[in-house]
Amino acid sequence: MPTDNPRHPKFPIPGGSDLRARGWRQESLLRLLENVLSVGEDPDSLIVYAALGKAARNWASHDAIVNALKTMEEDETLIIQSGKPIGVVKTHAKAPLVIMANCNLVGQWARAEIFYELEKKGLICWGGLTAGAWQYIGSQGVIQGTYEIFMRIAERRFGGELAGRFILTAGLGGMGGAQPLAGRMAGAAILCIDVDAERARKRKEIGYLEEIAPNLDTALEMIDQAVREKRALSVGLVGNAAEIYPEIARRGVVPDIVTDQTSAHDLVYGYVPKGYSVERARELRTTNPEELMTASRSSIVEHVRAMLSFQQNGAEVFDNGNLIRTQAKAGGVKNAFDIPIFTEAYLRPLFAKAVGPFRWMAQSGDPDDIRKIDDKLLEMFPNNKIVTNWIRLAREHVPFEGLPARIAWLGHGERTQLAIAVNAMVENGELSGPITFSRDHLDAGAMAHPNIMTERMKDGSDAIADWPILDAMLLCSSMADLVVVHSGGGGYAGYMTSAGVTVVADGTGAATERLDHALTNDTALGVMRYADAGYEESFEEIAEKGIGHIALKH
Repeated sequence: MPTDNPRHPKFPIPGGSDLRARGWRQESLLRLLENVLSVGEDPDSLIVYAALGKAARNWASHDAIVNALKTMEEDETLIIQSGKPIGVVKTHAKAPLVIMANCNLVGQWARAEIFYELEKKGLICWGGLTAGAWQYIGSQGVIQGTYEIFMRIAERRFGGELAGRFILTAGLGGMGGAQPLAGRMAGAAILCIDVDAERARKRKEIGYLEEIAPNLDTALEMIDQAVREKRALSVGLVGNAAEIYPEIARRGVVPDIVTDQTSAHDLVYGYVPKGYSVERARELRTTNPEELMTASRSSIVEHVRAMLSFQQNGAEVFDNGNLIRTQAKAGGVKNAFDIPIFTEAYLRPLFAKAVGPFRWMAQSGDPDDIRKIDDKLLEMFPNNKIVTNWIRLAREHVPFEGLPARIAWLGHGERTQLAIAVNAMVENGELSGPITFSRDHLDAGAMAHPNIMTERMKDGSDAIADWPILDAMLLCSSMADLVVVHSGGGGYAGYMTSAGVTVVADGTGAATERLDHALTNDTALGVMRYADAGYEESFEEIAEKGIGHIALKH
């Protein structure tokens, strides 16, 4: 049975053993839709995260999707276009149950103003990455990636640890909310700024944020004391980063690490410019979006200039994937891209081997199912230091939001091995219900984003969007349960294209086949994508694991 949800009482957390659909595959996808709303930022508006990332286009579409999932057979496929169900067609039992395309605009019209016009007409909605694909698992979904970034910086700059180091960042929304916990798990003292007091309160309530300081003076005193004591600490501060970053710089304080994860990707529905209250910004979104867009860009200019000043004074500064550099450059900051993107700077050797953010969710709602999978993971991969370290940390520090879930960075072959082992655990009754497997869209073969995932690729293939489209077609051919292609990003226009996948482990032999083909082929394509761009790590992975890559000279 669903359980009460103190965060959103109208949106209970799914779970239990009762089926409302005609099979566990359909039921599992239905529960994932329910889950993203149970942990979403504004579920009454169907918004999951990032200011406008929606689970469905409108409530009529949501209700029709729910009805279709409850009544469709396993040899049928539900077609969803930008959050709106279009139809259920007869396919076959090995075909995807759901295929989606969200916010894919023709290149000539892939601009922010066109997106907003179409969105207001009710013709499209932005699916974000894991929001519209029903794969979001709360702030945990990005927490390991954030942690790994911090630890790569620790290895590069600070002797392998961050004890006694100060991290400055901003943004405590659905994605940025992972930062305070990730920083504390990495051993640092981290200060997280957000203009919305409610967001800070929510992060503290669920255990991702330890303290909320009443003002900047107190916040810096708390951080300074923790740094001197080499004590891990997370502190939140309600305020506007475009005002606070420059003030910290003016005082001569230089953090060790600086980043930002405000909703800078959207100048209207996301970022709140300095001098504007949250309420005033919300009002202008409908009454005068042009004013808000202009003010947001001006504010980001000051925000990024402060980040550049920290960099010039020795801080490790990086873009955490919210397009803040892109907006600043458009506003006149010519050297905004002196700040590196996190993927290229810290994680590309992992992506070149298709090691990335894999995730699984317990459909039963039973936390013990995740703990048993933790044990299985530690048993299967004892020599994988990234995974074993993370699982032990996550068990101690990461609370569940919504359906119990876990994320861990696994690569080619590892994902398939784990999923098949878990499917066997479902079959033999070790687990109390099916498990769904998914991943972040920010994965080796799944995203083309010239300002995030594919910035400065070795062969200059940054902007080529063939790979996620190929990935989606391959996943359909490989029997995945849900396959999606999303576009959007800055201004929700033509900034990126990505592919997403979900596969249900329901304990059947058919599930073993689906998991084997979909997860193996997904990561194989990721390795091939980086090999095609010339990365040596990819060629090593191909040779070691026998991936069927055809090597041709450019």
